[in-house]
Amino acid sequence: MREILHVQAGQCGNQIGSKFWEVVCDEHGIDQSGKYTGNSDLQLERVNVYYTEASCGRFVPRAVLMDLEPGTMDSVKTGPFGQIFRPDNFVFGQSGAGNNWAKGHYTEGAELIDSVLDVVRKEAENCDCLQGFQVCHSLGGGTGSGMGTLLISKVREEYPDRMMLTFSVFPSPKVSDTVVEPYNATLSVHQLVENADECMVLDNEALYDICFRTLKLSTPSFGDLNHLISTTMSGVTCCLRFPGQLNSDLRKLAVNLIPFPRLHFFMVGFAPLTSRGSQQYRALTVPELTQQMWDAKNMMCAADPRHGRYLTASAMFRGKMSTKQVDEQMINVQNKNSSYFVEWIPNNVKSSVCDIPPSGLSMASTFIGNSTSIQEMFHRVSEQFTAMFRRKAFLHWYTGEGMDEMEFTEAESNMNDLVSEYQQYQDATVEGDEDYEDDEEGFHGEEDEDM
Repeated sequence: MREILHVQAGQCGNQIGSKFWEVVCDEHGIDQSGKYTGNSDLQLERVNVYYTEASCGRFVPRAVLMDLEPGTMDSVKTGPFGQIFRPDNFVFGQSGAGNNWAKGHYTEGAELIDSVLDVVRKEAENCDCLQGFQVCHSLGGGTGSGMGTLLISKVREEYPDRMMLTFSVFPSPKVSDTVVEPYNATLSVHQLVENADECMVLDNEALYDICFRTLKLSTPSFGDLNHLISTTMSGVTCCLRFPGQLNSDLRKLAVNLIPFPRLHFFMVGFAPLTSRGSQQYRALTVPELTQQMWDAKNMMCAADPRHGRYLTASAMFRGKMSTKQVDEQMINVQNKNSSYFVEWIPNNVKSSVCDIPPSGLSMASTFIGNSTSIQEMFHRVSEQFTAMFRRKAFLHWYTGEGMDEMEFTEAESNMNDLVSEYQQYQDATVEGDEDYEDDEEGFHGEEDEDM
């Protein structure tokens, strides 16, 4: 079966990751000790995608957990699902990366990376037919960004033909944890552009907004944000884990969503998002889901799709519903908002349907869009980067770990290139439009004469 190997790096990655496993365990009816307690054969049919079965009938996640300090790992171990992971798959250092990308990528991380790769190799050898890797990390810190991108490039070397999917939490504009976030993020994007196949872009601020506005939580915790992320993550892969009418896997997703190899940064959304109080008053219908899913307020990163155009998009519906209705709704969205889709990729919205809804809902949908408006986010980080880099602020932390200023300049220009590529395709139109229209006008004229 097409297995996916999950890697979580750094504090943020481990917290998102552990929430994700809670969701997936719940969907497959696996309890905290790894025993199956579900009630449907469908839960077990493709449980191998994320789990390996141990000799005593326990299901063990195909997960590798890495960090440069033991703190977060300990809290994962003592958390509700801490006992389900294979103890050898916790790989951690003692020193911490101190929010320093260079430490994660070149010094501390480089010392630990071989032991991480050993674990990854073991897990990969356990797979029947490995489909790809999914990496959870943030781009603002040191471990998730520096060591996360180091791992991605090393895995890329060893498994060049496997998909590499990342869930990357970008530093958000208003909520900043550390002052050097723009440095770390820019250096990471520089790596992700080259080495990842698909990047799901997440953003704390957008997640806060969703919790605050839509879910009506007055004081959202990181747990709430991570729960949002994990439902989306499970939605992306549900077609692999359950039977459905229209299946999609990581590779099909990539083929359908990436028109140009560098433009693989996606916005994600999820529906239905309703506050706990009003949940029972909302009818879940395909039109309702579709409407909410395309809503800008639903996007989990701080870029507004209305400021750009969609190159491609993909929707994954879950639950018992008619495929015909799904297709009609999707065509409907495209026809009504045709100006927001590039006209030089016809039929650029793909949908897939999976029969099993997430627990507690009768139907749900996950949205993945490749929109040119995501350049707003890169542009914002780039501006913050330039402001500091111009004065060489904080650079000694990086050069002290053996980095060169040249690398910063390269990363900066690579990110700016990415922004201008997005802009170029946003402005692009179908070639030869003008002549075409002239011909048509002439044609009408002739008709009139005949009459």
